[in-house]
Amino acid sequence: MNLAQLATISPALADIVDAVLVVWPEHEAFLHRRFRGETPERIAALDPVATAIRAICGASLGGFADGYRRMCGMINDEELHFRRTGGYRLQRFAEVEALIYADPEEMRPYLDGILLSQVLWRNHADAIVLYRAVFLAGSRPGCRHLEIGPGHGLLLALAAADPACGAISGWDVSPTSLARSAQALECLGLAKPVELVTVDIGDPDARPDAGFDNIVLSEVLEHLERPDLALETIRDLLAPGGRAFLNVPVNSPAPDHIYLFETPEAVVEMTAAAGLDVTRVDLLPATGVALDRARRIRATISTVIIATRSP
Repeated sequence: MNLAQLATISPALADIVDAVLVVWPEHEAFLHRRFRGETPERIAALDPVATAIRAICGASLGGFADGYRRMCGMINDEELHFRRTGGYRLQRFAEVEALIYADPEEMRPYLDGILLSQVLWRNHADAIVLYRAVFLAGSRPGCRHLEIGPGHGLLLALAAADPACGAISGWDVSPTSLARSAQALECLGLAKPVELVTVDIGDPDARPDAGFDNIVLSEVLEHLERPDLALETIRDLLAPGGRAFLNVPVNSPAPDHIYLFETPEAVVEMTAAAGLDVTRVDLLPATGVALDRARRIRATISTVIIATRSP
């Protein structure tokens, strides 16, 4: 599928692509590669996500597109460091918090860019389609749903729009991220109440609740010094028979990534070691890279896991 055909299936996605090309015309080759080989059915499955993103951006779509450009520049810098050294630049959460999370001028374009990447990057788009079509579709009616680290708020908003989700909560260590999540919910006009709470899941005394049917951690574990402890916390927060949706990129340098997962198997093994039963694993390589080659050259692979807590 070429870029000109997008508007026939998803006008919202075409708007996003056009806005990016206005501020960053040099990105056209990447976008052609991204959508080459896509089918009308896959674009149709992505359209509700693109429509939600378009609504969140509103009249500020051009600003979000510029944030995407800046975010890609940040990640390119980290990719160069990764290729030179074989590791991530930062190793401690306190460093990331001081340099990025506590600085709204750094966080704003970063969150803007990550939001648009949910449809513009193949691995991110595949992951969010799985989230809607498999994870949310399998929710118990009236389930208690928690997302830890909602960031831009898109996944939380998709849960709030799902009729199966009852009580919905979002926990994040960053007040800026929680504010962005609240803004996303408001832009989409969702009437279902969502509880947003500043929580550090690494602090057992700070967790306000437990017994959740759904828990989501999308691109969170790589931000933590001890992701193994976070997974144990997830196990404890789940109700018996509850499910977790984990999206963990391996070999994925970014300004705020500190824990390097080098293989998808390392993520699966850590999840199982935490006492969660892994029921599904999907491996989603970066745009334009086949899975076997991604493994050979240490390119990013989004590892999407659905796991349960045994009754």
